[in-house]
Amino acid sequence: METAMSSNTLVIRKDENSTEPIKLDYVAVKSAAMTLRAINHKLRQQIVKLLNENKTMKVTEIYVKLRLEQSVASQHLAILRRANIVNTVRDGKFIHYALNPDKIASVAKFVGDLVNANTESKNN
Repeated sequence: METAMSSNTLVIRKDENSTEPIKLDYVAVKSAAMTLRAINHKLRQQIVKLLNENKTMKVTEIYVKLRLEQSVASQHLAILRRANIVNTVRDGKFIHYALNPDKIASVAKFVGDLVNANTESKNN
């Protein structure tokens, strides 16, 4: 197996007969890990579910519905926003939150591919 590495990317070949390199971009891995960490929290999962049910909500509506302190809701929404899981639209002094369906779809595909690849490697 041949291996090459730059500062942010690992490039390997499965075996000596393989022509297709496998590239592992560490910056992309860090971004994916941040996204998965953002979703892998019970309270943030509740926020995502609530936004899915209501399509768009203000911070006030979210913390009242979930019975949270405003600061707690805001902190968790900021994490979801940084991970691009929610979109925001400002309306005067209010910020409306909504799910980013494209990001959620890409996360679901990524996780599905990761689980399937893991299952396939165990079967080989």
